[in-house]
Amino acid sequence: QLPVVPFWPWFRQPNIEPLVVTMSAVRSGERLLQVGVDDPMHTGGIAAKVGIGGDAMLALPDGADAARTQAAVRKEGIVDTHVGPLRSLPGVDAAYDVIVVHGAGGLLARLDRDERAAMLRECVRVLRPHGRLVVIEASPDERGGLRALIGGRKASPYVEGGGAVPDLEAAGFRPVRVLGEREGYRFIEGLRP
Repeated sequence: QLPVVPFWPWFRQPNIEPLVVTMSAVRSGERLLQVGVDDPMHTGGIAAKVGIGGDAMLALPDGADAARTQAAVRKEGIVDTHVGPLRSLPGVDAAYDVIVVHGAGGLLARLDRDERAAMLRECVRVLRPHGRLVVIEASPDERGGLRALIGGRKASPYVEGGGAVPDLEAAGFRPVRVLGEREGYRFIEGLRP
């Protein structure tokens, strides 16, 4: 007689982390700074990657929704937050191994050119030599087709004009490369020389 094997295990999805968390490439033991929040669940997932041996900090721009955002990320387990202007990020020189900038919600696009440049200079200051900066922004491919007809978001003029790539290059990150575009996101990485 053949053993009876239930069919349901073949239909279960394995636990797969969100693409944003995977593409951040944060590793256990790293010192992490995240700037801004697009989705508290993604922010919490990235912070959890550093594990017990690492350290995670979140910098939020000051504003009316900072308290609401802080409450949302606390639910995801992030306690260390800094609220203030992004032109003065928390930490001493070379304090972090990796910085993740959440820009899909338009954080970088909302900053004027001088504020963006000041924030990226601060990223260079607090990032260790050969450290990584990862920018997550909306993909320019979100602008047309069927998605636009059913309410898909449109790329901002900032993203249409090249997004974070020219800004990272101007701040001195070398090399700067687009890691990929998928699920409405574009992932950009720059290394501090």
